Amino acid sequence: MPVSQQATRVKRGFARIVKGMPATDGAGVELSRVIGQPGLESLDPFLLLDAFRSDRAEDYIAGFPPHPHRGFETVTYLLAGRMRHKDNAGHEGVIQPGGVQWMTAGRGIVHSEMPEQENGLLAGFQLWVNLPAEHKMDAPAYQEYAAEQIPVEHRQHSEIRVIAGSTSQDTSGPVSQPLTEALYLDVMLAADSHFEEPLPQGHNAFLYLIEGQLGIPGEASAKLQRDQLAVLTQGEGVSLHSADQPARFLLIAGKPLNEPVARGGPFVMNTKQQIEQAFADYKAGNF
Repeated sequence: MPVSQQATRVKRGFARIVKGMPATDGAGVELSRVIGQPGLESLDPFLLLDAFRSDRAEDYIAGFPPHPHRGFETVTYLLAGRMRHKDNAGHEGVIQPGGVQWMTAGRGIVHSEMPEQENGLLAGFQLWVNLPAEHKMDAPAYQEYAAEQIPVEHRQHSEIRVIAGSTSQDTSGPVSQPLTEALYLDVMLAADSHFEEPLPQGHNAFLYLIEGQLGIPGEASAKLQRDQLAVLTQGEGVSLHSADQPARFLLIAGKPLNEPVARGGPFVMNTKQQIEQAFADYKAGNF
């Protein structure tokens, strides 16, 4: 796109900056809950974001023994370490560094996620993405890709791993989810460099900073620090600048569903009655 057209875009700013809060999940895994906590309960269609990073085995070795889900999708993206997943339908595999598992729980699945290591660094994210009411009871499904299957787009000062959706340079990720039109980018930006990317008007979007520092050109007060999440304002694109060190961040966006959300532990439906039915179905062994 010509620079003159880029300049006319309404840029998104930082609506709010959120720091994750310490939490434990599974059998005692230590993590940071960034979405799904009092400071940011949700960002439609995103229900939860957990970040985990530790080289202490005692923080993660107990893993996530078998547990159920219904009504949404879980997205596991690993930066370091190995995680074995297994479900009650016989699906099993290992997520390795740079790999992603996009699981549609749909009408119900029971799965486990256990570290495939006894020491070393385990780091990554789990994102929960809601499903529209008419698709909450779809059959469970997986989209799984190793690091080498995820395209990498090279720009002058940045490297972008495209997991889901498409960039302005027409690089498309292997994961497709038209229900929420999800965009999931892992961006590495050189020190003192600029990054710009259009985003669909009306889609909710956020940044999560893994390393470095990010700011918005012309806005001295807008600074994002490591391990912080910035909810973006509405607009047609994002414009960012790194500080005097390289930055790495996730840029994630999706189409809001604008539907009622009823939560019940591992289940996310539209009504309390549907949550009660999910618990009854799970107890009856109908997952």
